[in-house]
Amino acid sequence: MSNLKYYDPQTLKKGNETYTSQVIIYGATSAGITSAIQLKRYGIECMIVEPTNHVGGMTTSGLSATDLGSEYAVGGISKEFYTKISEHYQKQNEYNFEPKVAKEIYKQWIDEYNIPIYTKQPLKKVIKENNKIKEFTTENGNTFIADVFIDTTYEGDLFAKAGISYKVGREANSQYKEIYNGIQFKDQHHKFEEWIDPYVIEGDPESGLLPGIQDLSMEEIGYPGLADDTIQAYNFRITLTKNKENKIRFPKPKNYNSERYLLLLRYILTGNWDAMNLNTPLPNEKWDLNNYGAFSTDHIGMNYEWPDADNETREKIYQDHIEYNQGILYFLANDSRVPKDIRDEVSEFGLPKDEYEDSEHWPPQLYIREARRMISDYVMTDRNCLKVDTVHDSIGLASYHMDSHNCRRFVIDGRVMNEGDVEIPVSPFPISYRSIRPKKEEATNLLVPVCLSSSHIAYGSIRMEPIFMILGQSAAVAAKIALEEQIPVQDLDYDVLREELIKQNQVVEWDESIEDDPLARMKETFGKE
Repeated sequence: MSNLKYYDPQTLKKGNETYTSQVIIYGATSAGITSAIQLKRYGIECMIVEPTNHVGGMTTSGLSATDLGSEYAVGGISKEFYTKISEHYQKQNEYNFEPKVAKEIYKQWIDEYNIPIYTKQPLKKVIKENNKIKEFTTENGNTFIADVFIDTTYEGDLFAKAGISYKVGREANSQYKEIYNGIQFKDQHHKFEEWIDPYVIEGDPESGLLPGIQDLSMEEIGYPGLADDTIQAYNFRITLTKNKENKIRFPKPKNYNSERYLLLLRYILTGNWDAMNLNTPLPNEKWDLNNYGAFSTDHIGMNYEWPDADNETREKIYQDHIEYNQGILYFLANDSRVPKDIRDEVSEFGLPKDEYEDSEHWPPQLYIREARRMISDYVMTDRNCLKVDTVHDSIGLASYHMDSHNCRRFVIDGRVMNEGDVEIPVSPFPISYRSIRPKKEEATNLLVPVCLSSSHIAYGSIRMEPIFMILGQSAAVAAKIALEEQIPVQDLDYDVLREELIKQNQVVEWDESIEDDPLARMKETFGKE
């Protein structure tokens, strides 16, 4: 196992302290930080409580090539963040950055606004009275009491322990009258472009399946549009460099097993080499590596337990993903069975010495692409993304395409296949306020800007860091109004909320005259939907 930990009970500082604030934000993600900044600008007392030791979520942990649909859909503090990025590099409209620069911008804001952050505080229990959250306790023995709570974790841990309704997995298309949800086989990307034999001994099913392939019956595989409990794959967004003075060779994981990559090797030997194609250039000779192709950094099918798992189980999954991601890089750079030109190409890269200096130069945050999703009075669906349905209580815009990574890898007719990938471009669309607050009968003083009420496929468009920043700020604005008026978060007058959001420079509706429409760009490029 790596020395890097998601959860280590031995390092939890025992407290038995009680902390009280007007607003408590659970989760030091980008949404948590923008929530706290907005509240502090109002002069509202708040604090951030984080279960791990990491601050900044994916923005400070390798997601450095920003997933952006239209820059004109980004407003408020989210826009301020990217403006600071541009100023740092003295370049207009810069959305690609080094993780250490994002970390420094967040640190400056945290210091400027004197935002208290309590790390290594894994949640233990939430106490509600009359549908109102009163407090929560952590494994350290600490108690946190507030008037309003904001859950900004990637997993929705706070709202789950508060008894709020939620969904894990993919809904059937029939549930919300969608067309891109559920099991998906059509027009897939990141698929095997060749017929690849899945068996240890090619052509011999009795020899067993290669590692990473699920043994599913046709009944278990299902049919397009059907619901299931699987979730899209996780990985690490790995920061790379070719700078010899700043480069560390890819480490060999403690439990390295080259057998895990035999399917990749078999694919490479058919002439398909694309596993590292999505390495996006960053400033100062660095790259952001993401999953690409049929077999890459996505650890398909190995994350299903994560959303509802206890911390010990998450630690095992976390270590498994570290070993898998470090292992694939080590394998490609060193295994003699890999063609030499590929080994040489991969070996040009390494981990940068000047990034993640407190986590072995490895990004500390696992990329939780989706986990729990709250079920509220309004569920965002692909009908919203496609503008079949429009909401009239917008708190911000999403503009990235509907994006689901693969959820499963199995065998059909002796051929290995991936399933679950969806990439559908959209025009910027509004996100409903009702999707970030629970049903009134479940909690009246909670806001959920990250694991909001959304179907699997609509979440694929919404789940981007700039949008989480936007929604975190909007949640803080709503919290301010609820506090001032002493009302449940469900009883806000939307006209009041909208006016305040606009005052805080949020973009709540799309200007159709803007030419930077991602769907229009796609149509112009490809001449089709």
